[in-house]
Amino acid sequence: MGLKLATLAYLRDGGRTLMLRRTGSGDYHRGRFNGLGGKFEPGETPEACLAREVREESGLVVEEAHLKGVITFPLFDGHDDWYAFVFVVTRFSGKLKASREGSLHWVPDAEVADLPLWPGDRVFLPWLDGEALFSARFEYREGAFRGYSAVFYGAGGVVLRVERDGPDDGASAG
Repeated sequence: MGLKLATLAYLRDGGRTLMLRRTGSGDYHRGRFNGLGGKFEPGETPEACLAREVREESGLVVEEAHLKGVITFPLFDGHDDWYAFVFVVTRFSGKLKASREGSLHWVPDAEVADLPLWPGDRVFLPWLDGEALFSARFEYREGAFRGYSAVFYGAGGVVLRVERDGPDDGASAG
């Protein structure tokens, strides 16, 4: 068992979100739509990883990004715990180019939840529109969604609320 750090970015522009449909053979995410992002390289900050991954996967340059939360995915791929720093990118430049990871699609925001997503994505995607910073745990076993827990923080790090759906993982805050 190992630990993987990653970023996950949702680029938004004019009521649309840029989504990546994963198509690579052997890709654990094959056939699903995701935000852009990927694994940290040694020494990278979340912001540097975000900028590099968005540029590599889309050709776009991040100019303004907002950290929305962190998601823990224990043994997500059956081998490693993944920790994803989740961002919304509201300003970017450059020209969209084809991605080696899959096909890029500008999707109307109201239609994103209707795409073939990981089931937990439908839970956290609405959180991206809120002001609170979230720390969440999404539990999958053998590709099946088992539930989540989340803590939402407001100004000054004050816990605003706690949500849970599924097995109690013992997490609590404040």
